[in-house]
Amino acid sequence: MGLPDAVIAARLDLPRVAAYTSLASTMDVAHALAADGAAAGTLVIAEEQTAGRGRGGRAWTSCRADGLWMTLIERPRTAGALDVLSLRVGLHLAPVLERWSRAPIRLKWPNDLYIGPRKLAGILIEARWRGAHPDWVAIGLGINLAAPASLPDAIGLDGADAEVVLAEVIPAVRAAAFASGPLTAHELSEFARRDLAVGQRVSLPADGLVRGISPTGELLLDTPAGVAPFRSGSLVFANT
Repeated sequence: MGLPDAVIAARLDLPRVAAYTSLASTMDVAHALAADGAAAGTLVIAEEQTAGRGRGGRAWTSCRADGLWMTLIERPRTAGALDVLSLRVGLHLAPVLERWSRAPIRLKWPNDLYIGPRKLAGILIEARWRGAHPDWVAIGLGINLAAPASLPDAIGLDGADAEVVLAEVIPAVRAAAFASGPLTAHELSEFARRDLAVGQRVSLPADGLVRGISPTGELLLDTPAGVAPFRSGSLVFANT
């Protein structure tokens, strides 16, 4: 961003920012810093990633000037909200990013943000544990400011300045990370309002119709055997 790390940290009210022109993965650097004792609220951000990744190790295109590529370290006191953290981060981000969107931002279980049929952002949550308790959680975000030319199914934001977007995104993500417990009735209602998949048939994580999500973050599918919850896996529409 062309500013010293300490200046960015002060503007974002964070204890530390490690900003890079280019690196392999902000997630990997964040884990290394957390293992060395980095405080909650430490942010790793890069202008480009050469080996950015999403869920399941999938590659995430992170070209210079096309987006915000970052990982935020938090240190939750309990594991109670980790199962819903990616959903909660999406719920907090969507209304913030709509400032630069010409259409409503939709949420796709478990970790993606869409504008229409095109992907705007992805969330990656990775926790490290000390016994039965989380030692830290790394919250990875990839937000397209401009749609990568190589990805026709991606979309960016309209007229978004990276520094301005970052200043809005960080408080939203930290608010999501500080929340505790399962999703509230209000959060479930908000997710239902933004749900990209509800009522649609999917082939994964199983064949069925999407009925929504549970308070503990499971995807609810209407299958031949009845409504079943799914905690893990990817959501793939049947017609794709």
